[in-house]
Amino acid sequence: MSGNTFWAPEGGGSRPESTSPSPLPISRANSPARISRNDATASPTGWAAPRYSTTASANGYAPSNTRKFIGKHLRKISTSLPTYNRSAGWTPAQNSRFGGIFHRIKTILFRKTRATIVFWALLSFCAFVGLYVHQNPASTWVKSASGGSKFVIILAANQGGGVMTWKGAKEWAVERDSIANKKAYAEKWGYHLEIKDMSTKKRYAHEWRESWEKVDVIKQTMRQYPKAEWFWWLDLHTFIMEPSISLQSHIFNHLQNVTYRDINVYNPLNITHPPSPSDFYYLDETSKSAVGDDKAGSINIIVPQDCGGFNLGSFFVRRSDFTERLLDIWWDPVGYEQKHMEWEHKEQDALEYLYTNQPWIRSGTAFIPQRMINSFPPGACSETPDDPRIFYQEADRDFVVNMAGCEWGRDCWGEMASYRKVSERLNKSWWSRWRK
Repeated sequence: MSGNTFWAPEGGGSRPESTSPSPLPISRANSPARISRNDATASPTGWAAPRYSTTASANGYAPSNTRKFIGKHLRKISTSLPTYNRSAGWTPAQNSRFGGIFHRIKTILFRKTRATIVFWALLSFCAFVGLYVHQNPASTWVKSASGGSKFVIILAANQGGGVMTWKGAKEWAVERDSIANKKAYAEKWGYHLEIKDMSTKKRYAHEWRESWEKVDVIKQTMRQYPKAEWFWWLDLHTFIMEPSISLQSHIFNHLQNVTYRDINVYNPLNITHPPSPSDFYYLDETSKSAVGDDKAGSINIIVPQDCGGFNLGSFFVRRSDFTERLLDIWWDPVGYEQKHMEWEHKEQDALEYLYTNQPWIRSGTAFIPQRMINSFPPGACSETPDDPRIFYQEADRDFVVNMAGCEWGRDCWGEMASYRKVSERLNKSWWSRWRK
């Protein structure tokens, strides 16, 4: 092609065509312009024609060099623009601080490394096990192993009917609600629940010891649960109002602070305490003291008092030698034969008599404010209707309500149903509250 090439003079004119090679060849790389024969006639300016296609120029496209120049600067401009931030309303300082933290956390948690995969696998496994154990009977075993096995709830039922009459529909409903309440509470905290049918405990053919059998039932239950420490007796007409509170947190983790030994703190029976030295000269100093040895370890029976004295609708006994002796004397058939016609409240009157006349019992007995384990509804203790130490207070979230004496002229079913609704409302879960 060198023989067919046109060389344009510097002044823009034309030279005669020459087919001979140039005596001074110019390097192709340093040539100012090299135009083929076919393109020479299409160029409007000849030597000074720009190096881009006339077709592209005619269609309105920018030359390649121009596009590269514009693209480079557009890229610089785009990289300097602010990035999109989802957290609207944050200041730049907050974005830089929290955004960096979240980005690092996201990078650590979601990067596909072996350690991250193992971490998420272990977390999922623990969540599954936790949910499974919570919804499985194994949860009772776990809670029992953590301290719940030391407690046994004894519920006095009467599933076969009363001594003199059969139960009606309301009596069956009361029993059903009371048992369900205790079962749910025992399962929640891993406690043992022993439901005793009082109608079948006829130990003596010549005499029916209803209510007195409470002592015998406690002794039997102690033999059934040899590893348990505390036994909580509950009458059928009781209702646990605060199932989210454990016995440990409510009482036994700070037993010394929630009980009192000196009956003079609240003494509706007017028992002389300490006992008279002249009548009981043989007692040691601990038995003569108003508070015994004042140690929680020596407490073996915990009793609340109402307006009439001791109340055994809800009370605790502890497994110990002291308790074994007390229960034997309490259940003594000779004492029963002599006194059961005199004592209207049977086993309660028997314990009050023993406390008064056998002072050694005082050293192992502690009292607890009634509303901690045995609040009354309005109608009970009519002698002192305004006593704030006795009656249930919703604002204080009392632990247990005892519909004591409701079978004597009051509506047991109506009272229990009313307190059950109060308990459900007070202990409604956040999920139930949110749905409504």
